Amino acid sequence: MHFSSAHEASRLQLNPQGRLRHFLTTEGLSREQLTEILDTAEGFIDPVSGVIRNSPLLAGRTVMNLFFEASTRTRTTFEVAAKRLGADVLNIDISKSSTSKGETLRDMLWNLQAMTADIFVVRHGDSGAPHFIASQVTPKVAVINAGDGRHAHPTQAMLDMLTIRRHAGAFENLSVAIIGDIRHSRVARSEIHALQTLGAKEIRVIAPRTLLPRDFDNLGIKVFERMEEGLADVDVAIALRIQNERMESALLPGADEFYTLYGLTREKLKYAKPDAIVMHPGPINRGVEIESEVADGPQSVILHQVNYGIAVRMAVLSLAMQGQMDGR
Repeated sequence: MHFSSAHEASRLQLNPQGRLRHFLTTEGLSREQLTEILDTAEGFIDPVSGVIRNSPLLAGRTVMNLFFEASTRTRTTFEVAAKRLGADVLNIDISKSSTSKGETLRDMLWNLQAMTADIFVVRHGDSGAPHFIASQVTPKVAVINAGDGRHAHPTQAMLDMLTIRRHAGAFENLSVAIIGDIRHSRVARSEIHALQTLGAKEIRVIAPRTLLPRDFDNLGIKVFERMEEGLADVDVAIALRIQNERMESALLPGADEFYTLYGLTREKLKYAKPDAIVMHPGPINRGVEIESEVADGPQSVILHQVNYGIAVRMAVLSLAMQGQMDGR
């Protein structure tokens, strides 16, 4: 159940015209394709008030949220996004679904398709599960990856890209630092691929070696083990959530020690540029990854990330549905 190559992902994600038909990963997509997502999301944001505007683009369509892994924030923003586009939304309780009674995932998908589903939004603990689902659904159904294992979280990455573009400026002028548990973070992987494709000047990661993937040296980014060096003159600082539920305890001595070395505090933030923005994909562990005064401070754009998440997910849902229609 694992499709890992950029070529395979692109084959599944794009229709014959090169438009999105699924959104599974940021890897393998072009700068133009990622920019189209950002521009479409911008179109849903009122330029004066910043309010996310409604649109009837998915009127009469059915979006099914299939969350095999708990996530209140992501599921809720997908639900709000779909409803703002005029879609009917069904949240499938997987713990009570027929898969818990022995039905295969493939059979469950085919039965849901028969209920006139148009889009599946999938969150799964296994890396590659949304890719597998996209390979099994009928051509009329679009699949959106809402996070799979340690592999990818593409809509989170794109709402972060929109936040950066709106609050920090052109990517080619920016140094971006991602801090913390890189090894277990699907967000970090998706962000790195998106930042590289969008032309960021410099991408840094700051983490102890135990929290870096084994293949990280192949990604073409700068690795730092000290916050003072990694944050020096950066434009964007992104603190990641400590993935306690996925982490072998030996990799991290303790939350207090992590905070001392890698917590984003006011003192450590002074090494970044004075106008650097602070981001976090949430949920926040205050006093572990980030100091409350930083999370709530003037440089924080964390609440903007949440708001932009609705616009980005509206963009992805509408583009994937259009891509399905164009590809028929």
